[in-house]
Amino acid sequence: MSENGTRKQRIGAGTIKVIGLAGLVAVVVVVAVWLRVVRGSGEATQEKATFTARRGPLTISVLESGTVRAKDQIVIKNEVEGRTAIITLVDEGTQVKKGDLLVELDSSQLKDQLVDQEIAVQNGDASRIEAEENLAVVQNQGESDVAKAELTLQFAEQDLQQYTEPNGLYENEVRQMQATISLRQEELTRARDSNDWSSRLYREKYLSETEYLADQLGLRRAQLEMERSSNDLRILREYTYKRRIAELESEVEQAEMALERTKGQARANNTQAEARLKARTAEYKRQVSKQKKIEDQISKCRIIAPADGLVIYATSANRNVFNMGREALDEGVQVHERQELIHLPQTQSVMAEVDVHEANLRKVKPGLPVIVTLDALPGERFFGTVRTIAPLPNAGMPWLADVKLYKSEVDLDADSTQLRSGMTCKAEIVIAQHDAAVYIPVQTVINVGGNPTVYVLEDGAPVARTVKTGLDNNRMICIEEGLEEGEPVLMKPPLDAGMIEPAATSAPTGAEPNDANAVATGLSDDMEEKVRAQLKTAAQSPPPGRGGPGAGQEQGPGGMRQPSPEEIKEMQEKMKRLMDSLSDEEKEQFKTMSPQERAEFLKEKLEEME
Repeated sequence: MSENGTRKQRIGAGTIKVIGLAGLVAVVVVVAVWLRVVRGSGEATQEKATFTARRGPLTISVLESGTVRAKDQIVIKNEVEGRTAIITLVDEGTQVKKGDLLVELDSSQLKDQLVDQEIAVQNGDASRIEAEENLAVVQNQGESDVAKAELTLQFAEQDLQQYTEPNGLYENEVRQMQATISLRQEELTRARDSNDWSSRLYREKYLSETEYLADQLGLRRAQLEMERSSNDLRILREYTYKRRIAELESEVEQAEMALERTKGQARANNTQAEARLKARTAEYKRQVSKQKKIEDQISKCRIIAPADGLVIYATSANRNVFNMGREALDEGVQVHERQELIHLPQTQSVMAEVDVHEANLRKVKPGLPVIVTLDALPGERFFGTVRTIAPLPNAGMPWLADVKLYKSEVDLDADSTQLRSGMTCKAEIVIAQHDAAVYIPVQTVINVGGNPTVYVLEDGAPVARTVKTGLDNNRMICIEEGLEEGEPVLMKPPLDAGMIEPAATSAPTGAEPNDANAVATGLSDDMEEKVRAQLKTAAQSPPPGRGGPGAGQEQGPGGMRQPSPEEIKEMQEKMKRLMDSLSDEEKEQFKTMSPQERAEFLKEKLEEME
């Protein structure tokens, strides 16, 4: 058969199947409509399910899940940056002594970095020493240049002084020229006398013409020498003196400017050499700091017990919905910085961390009694007290973004010999106890026009009645007004009666209607007395906003004081300063943290700032 024929057969078979399925759906719809009509008519004739309002003891409580923890414990965290693999891990449940090895992390990569860093430190030290020597040379050269320039200036000033001072060079030159003029004057006088004598002798024929001409030539020479000496003196006084003074003063000025230039150049060279030395020193210190940091990181790869205690893995102690995706601790597992690794309980006291649903926050407050049960200890019940309720919800997983759970701490009257950290528990927080309360199942109450309403059977017909409700325990709700004991109410009110919706309750109900106190039943007399006493103490405590800590302040979930606008502004400014103080590496690391890790990180940084 060809491929086209096969394809046509498949399409035809598929069409037949679709038609058959559509026909089957149509038959089912018809049957369902028929059954609804028949059964509806039958129900109209049957007696409607009812619950008779009861009066008796009623405990209002909230049941939440939690985890047992040591009240006083040391939390061992990974302080090695980045992600590191576990090489050695102490067995959980081991009783360790102070100084025992708990965890050893892989430090091979850090040791390789340390070798490279040691080389960088040596290079930095050599550069620093070179810069120190260069600074000494520059300073010495600068001092030498300045001394030479100062000496040049000193010589120039001395030259000017010795030329201009009395009995100086100038006056010596004048005296020499005056002496020369005097000599030339004597020579001129003698030449004239000789010439006059030669002239008389020549006229009387006692002297030859040649000798006579020689005497005239001598007179002429003496006159010229006299004129030249006089001109030299005049030039010295009128020109040479002024020029020499200007030259000497200029030399002094030039020497002064040269000295300033030399000093400035020396300062510049010193500043440059000092800056280079500072840069080399800072680089050397930075490399040394990096080396110390690597050495510190290597030392932190060996985590030692800071005190005696029982080893409990953090992954075991934090068994809740927010840690479902976290891998259990084991050798070879990768851990990140600031991750909790091990808990070391320091005392026998224990507490329970309970996640309270936001729907129950209006009921729960610190000081209320708590009854704790554990799957690991069936039949055992432990008494506790609500100590604190977190003002903000836990940051949940992405698929639990709409679930708001508030972490609460419950002090337990037990020790770690009975309860161990990490055990899962159920905590029933007792809100109130009524000795004789009228109560009915929560599903019998609906909202009609915004008012809580029940349908009471009167003469066999349901009649809507508005009631005043109190608290509920997710199973039974207390009726304060509008209903008496023994009156029957419909278990299934007519929800299709227009503008009618179920009454808002704390949480979905699933308990049997006849079970008024599903958990807080069968308590021992001692436990019952503790619960009543603690309820009395909680009732006597100052209400939110009336005396006590936080008086006059708006109250948040569980009675926790909400911060004032000034406190909020102060916290915002503090957070801004904290984020600005983080290094680029810490900011990048902060982006990769989970919400819970971010909260722990910010808490530690705030403590360091304070």
